Amino acid sequence: MVDKNAEAAGAKMKPSHGPDRAVLEEIRDNWKLEAKSESSSRYFFHVNEVRLIEEGKKSYIIGRKGTGKTAIAEYFFTKSTYNEFCEKLSFKNFPFNDLYKLKNEGFTPSNQYITLWKYLIYSFICKLMVRNEAVDPAVRTALEKVFSPDPLSSLARWISRWTATDFSLSILGTGGGAKGQIVKNESTWIERVEVLERIIIENIDKSQYFILFDELDEDYRDMVDRSQNTSYTALLTGLFKGVQDVKAVFKRAGITNVFPVVFLRDDIYSTIQDPDKTKWNDDKIDIEWDATKIKDLLAHRLSRAKNERGAPLSFSDAWGFIFSKAPIVTGGGTGKAISIFDYISRSTFYRPRDFISFIRNCAEASLRKNPPALIGPDMVRESDLGFSNYLKSEIIDEIQAVIPDIANVLDVISQIRKQTFSRKDFEITYRRLMRLKRFSEKDPDFVLQVLFIFSVLGNQPKQTNQQVYRYRNKDANLNYDEPLVVHRGLFKSLQIL
Repeated sequence: MVDKNAEAAGAKMKPSHGPDRAVLEEIRDNWKLEAKSESSSRYFFHVNEVRLIEEGKKSYIIGRKGTGKTAIAEYFFTKSTYNEFCEKLSFKNFPFNDLYKLKNEGFTPSNQYITLWKYLIYSFICKLMVRNEAVDPAVRTALEKVFSPDPLSSLARWISRWTATDFSLSILGTGGGAKGQIVKNESTWIERVEVLERIIIENIDKSQYFILFDELDEDYRDMVDRSQNTSYTALLTGLFKGVQDVKAVFKRAGITNVFPVVFLRDDIYSTIQDPDKTKWNDDKIDIEWDATKIKDLLAHRLSRAKNERGAPLSFSDAWGFIFSKAPIVTGGGTGKAISIFDYISRSTFYRPRDFISFIRNCAEASLRKNPPALIGPDMVRESDLGFSNYLKSEIIDEIQAVIPDIANVLDVISQIRKQTFSRKDFEITYRRLMRLKRFSEKDPDFVLQVLFIFSVLGNQPKQTNQQVYRYRNKDANLNYDEPLVVHRGLFKSLQIL
């Protein structure tokens, strides 16, 4: 006779099924922190921001580094249809000084670059029209003499060519245009813009045209230089205003299929000061993520890791490909039990890039086992250090434009070596280390403000257990009188016990 109790106990002792090895390997090898480095058609998650851009309702996509701005730009750029044309202008490693020289001295600083940006937008639209067989062949032939349809291998080279003083817009009149040469060499910016504006309005078809401005943070590295700061913010202000002008011009002409779109980090956007900035809110969308959206994203990515063209499964099913259902006990085994997803979430800034980094570390930990095991509490904890080092590196990259020696400044927190501390604790330790490390920033309160803005630190209100971080509430302000708390994802990299 079989002992049913023993049988039940034996069933509980049986090991759970192993993970999907192919999924683990796909995550380890092909999940990338940079959207440009992975397959957009396979992994891009169609967020609401895409629909708003496609419908022309939003032109300014603002978000923290790692929230998916470049992924959206890459989606549009790699999507190919017969009636949709896109040019993605990446300003990474771009010689911004070349643009600073092209300002119009006849305007106030915030308006000096508007005409330049409009000229570039119109030039790239004309370049796209050359590739579009729906455009009148005579127009395409005329445009091709000026705007080559060749792929955009070097943005700096194209801009340098088009903005040269001897660049000729010798576009012959066609169907509805003027006869002969429309504009001579050495024409003014305004003359060039007016010519291209008229050509586009008279000859554009019904196809959609996207001009995407991405990776504009390259010159943010020099924000501590006041003159560079002024030029850079004036250039960005001109871009935002130029986009608005272009949309207004085409709207008056009844054209609703031209979409210039700007992608910019939220901390850089906050530095722009302009009387018209409030009006930009109608065209702006802030990329924000919560637990529901992140779970939907991960369900999509895990499903596609298993089946490249498969439909997304539920989060629970997709998560179960590689993760166990076992909870993790917090507080070194003395706290409450929470799910693995919640444990990972506490270490992130709720950005897709953070989850990709952590899950990739977990996949590598599992694949080191022989055979691979479902990712459980021990492997997740094992991945903590690698993720913490990644997060610290991201923080340094973001903040060093404001505090050049941020890597050394973070040592102040390591020296305090506590999760929670006071403003006074920070000031005392900061001033002590400042003499040894010669910090560039002498004001510890300013440093605290920056660390709060980037969510390295939050507040711990006395009346609640809920910590206040800027990444959860972008309108939150630092309260110097409340205890300061270090973000959990940085504990290991800052040697906090």
